[in-house]
Amino acid sequence: MKLANDWKDYQIIATGNGQKLERWGNYFLLRPDPQVIWQSSRELENDKRLHAKYNRFSTGGGSWINYKKLPSEWTVSYKDLTFSIKPMGFKHTGLFPEQAYNWDKMAELIKSAKREINVLNLFAYTGGATVACAKAGAKVCHVDAAKNMVERAKQNAQLSGLKDAPIRYIVDDCRKFIEREIKRGHYYDAIIMDPPSYGRGTNGEVWKLEDNLFEFVALASKVLVDKPLFVLINSYTTGLGATVLENILNICLANKRGKCEAYELCLPTDEKGVVLPCGTSAMFIGEN
Repeated sequence: MKLANDWKDYQIIATGNGQKLERWGNYFLLRPDPQVIWQSSRELENDKRLHAKYNRFSTGGGSWINYKKLPSEWTVSYKDLTFSIKPMGFKHTGLFPEQAYNWDKMAELIKSAKREINVLNLFAYTGGATVACAKAGAKVCHVDAAKNMVERAKQNAQLSGLKDAPIRYIVDDCRKFIEREIKRGHYYDAIIMDPPSYGRGTNGEVWKLEDNLFEFVALASKVLVDKPLFVLINSYTTGLGATVLENILNICLANKRGKCEAYELCLPTDEKGVVLPCGTSAMFIGEN
């Protein structure tokens, strides 16, 4: 278990009954969380600080219910990084705070490397990892199929003082992009990937993590340099353990020298003895 416990602008105040009460900067949100299967000692909806709650529909989807005046968008900071927060569909805010543990680890590796580092960030979303790696001095290629998410990544980079940083923003299908990079002979020192549990491509291709992840990692490994700095896989798919990710990395990178570590990402809460599990990661760290 790895805790992202250095946040100042983010806090989990209470959990229970399938929900978590969070503080994002100066604003308080109540969101559903499938990991919270325990009961709460109080009704979290009645917290007087609450600004908004995400309400799930029994037919699927959901919507935000505002209790107090809430801006459409605001910022939070983590150390020297700044991110835009926006309540969006499917309960999201545009940031996964538990990933701060990985941001710190990758930044440490990049800063300690004795060479220029080129990072490929796949399924890169709003660019938390992109910003962290660029801030540490790496060149980053940010790839995501959703144009609006790539635009938000650019915004986050600007907020963190990285407007002119060497970041390439690519709106593309990740698999197709890698296939083209292989043909072009482009290589990277590090790869980050945060693939979805399920998705469809522009031509109706079906992506299912359990069926496609191994093949995808094997393909991505072909654009790694001989001595990679790191490879990180994140997963939020329920039931897919960290050891599964570790096994995939060990098999796909068997010809690379290094070690792999798998772990559950967690966030601390203000409740005694309670930490919130938030997904799994596996990181291969090369011998350099």
